Amino acid sequence: MVRSIKILLVLSVALWGLLGAFGNVVDWSGTTSAVAAVTSMATFESGADSWKATTNPAVIIAGALFIMLSKTIAGLLCLAGAWRMWAARAGDADAFTKAKTLALTGCAVAVFMLFSGFIVIAEGWFELWRSDVMRGPVLSSAFRYGGMIALIALFVGVRDD
Repeated sequence: MVRSIKILLVLSVALWGLLGAFGNVVDWSGTTSAVAAVTSMATFESGADSWKATTNPAVIIAGALFIMLSKTIAGLLCLAGAWRMWAARAGDADAFTKAKTLALTGCAVAVFMLFSGFIVIAEGWFELWRSDVMRGPVLSSAFRYGGMIALIALFVGVRDD
């Protein structure tokens, strides 16, 4: 039963990544606009005057691609990992542990993107913490997603008997 729950949790991370990436692609202008709002630092007083603020299209596209591709890769790795876990669910503990590798890698990619992209770059470098408009919807969501995915990865990573 625990193995089945682990598989379902990994599938939920796959769904989060793939639906998120799909949404980023379908609303590409919204995705790039959100990244532009962060990099321009225009959502808080005197942010746009900072030497760190940029409206460089290459930086904006790179940020949007990083988000979308990271979600896609995380989602696909978790999907493949869940498939392997499903195939190994009736096997011994070593086989099931080995089957978790792709799933855990997918979770790690997601947490890396959320932490490095949203916390380190958006919040740390572009000072998004100063924005009343974006702090809650962006940083709180990134923290919530990253925390839940990390918690799922910890639970999935626990050795099964």
